[in-house]
Amino acid sequence: MASSAAQRTNEPGNGLRNDFDMAGRENNPGTDCDVAIVGGGAAGLGAALTLARAGRRVVVIDAGKPRNRFASHVQGYLTRDGMPPSELLAIGRQEVERYGAIIREGEVVEVVAAGKREGEWFVLALADGTRLTARRVMVTTGLRDELPEIEGIAELWGKDVHHCPYCHGYEVRNQSLGVIASGPMSVHLGLLIRHWSENLVYFANETKQVDADREKMEARGTRIVLGKVRRLVIADNRLTGVELEDGTVVARTALFVGPRFVAEDSLLARMGAETQTSELGTWVLTDRMGSTTVPGVWAAGNVADLGLQVINAAGAGVMAAAAINGNLIEEDTRDAVVAAASTPTRNPTAVTIGAAG
Repeated sequence: MASSAAQRTNEPGNGLRNDFDMAGRENNPGTDCDVAIVGGGAAGLGAALTLARAGRRVVVIDAGKPRNRFASHVQGYLTRDGMPPSELLAIGRQEVERYGAIIREGEVVEVVAAGKREGEWFVLALADGTRLTARRVMVTTGLRDELPEIEGIAELWGKDVHHCPYCHGYEVRNQSLGVIASGPMSVHLGLLIRHWSENLVYFANETKQVDADREKMEARGTRIVLGKVRRLVIADNRLTGVELEDGTVVARTALFVGPRFVAEDSLLARMGAETQTSELGTWVLTDRMGSTTVPGVWAAGNVADLGLQVINAAGAGVMAAAAINGNLIEEDTRDAVVAAASTPTRNPTAVTIGAAG
C-alpha cells in the first residue's frame, strides 16, 4: 500500500515518513508495511505516531467503534481534558498521517503468519476482502463493557450511568448518586463514590457482599437499599430515579455501575494468544512491553490491561511501538550479518590508524 503523500520533505506537515534507509525491506519485498496496527484508538494511534516517526511503514486499520463513543467528553487527559472523544481521535489521526502513516477504515477478520521464520511476516484479511501484508502486527482493539441486564442502563450509559469516578466523578459531584451492585467490586465502588457526594444510595440488588462492609458504609452516611432493581426511571432522556421490584422509586440523578470488562480479543484468540480471566473480566496476556505469546504480535491498551484510562492506553501504545521497532532492528541486523558472511570480500585492504605516512 503506497502512501498518498507523493512529495516528501523534512517537514512533518508535508508527509515525512521514510527519508530513512528502510533496512530489512529487501528481506520482505512484498510486504505492504512494516507494522499493521489493528485498532485506531489512543493506544493504536500512539503506537502509529511513534513508529512513523521512526521511519516505519505503518498502516492502521480501524473499525470505528471506540469504547468511549458513548461518553460526551474525555476527562483526565492532560492538555485534552474535557475534549469530545471523536475530536481527540481526529487530532490524533492528523498527527499520525502527517508522518506518512496510512489510516483506513475496516475490520480485520483474520491474521495468518506467513513467513519462513516464526513471527517473520503476516497476512491480514479484512471483511471487505482486502488483504494486507506486514512484518509485524499490533492489536489495540480495546474492550467492551458487559452491562447488567437492567432496563435503562444501556440507554443512559456514558450519560447518567458511569463506571469510573476518576473519569466522571467531578461532573456529578455533590449530586444524588447511586451505586447498583453488579459484581465483586461493587462494595469497593460504593465506598469510593462516597468521596464525591454525601448523598449516596447503595442498591444491594439482592447481593450479599454488602453485609461484610455495612458498618463502613453506614459510618460514612451511605444509605443501603435492599431488594432487586427492576429498572431506571427516565424522563426526557435523563435519569430521575431507580425503581425496585416492589415498585419503590428512589430518586437519583446519576449512577455508577461496575460492568464486566471483556477484551475485544477474538482476533488474537484465533491466533493462539494466551488470555487471562478474573472476576472482573478477560484480557490478553503480554509482557510489560506489550509482546503477546504469539511471536511477532503485540497488544496494547485495554485489550491487554482492563484498567487503563485513555492517557495510559496511549502511553502503552508508545511503549509497545518502541519494542516493535527494536525487534525489527534486531531482525534487520541479523539478516545483514548473514548476508555479509555469505558475500566474498574483494581486495581486502588493512588500514593501520595512526601509522606514520
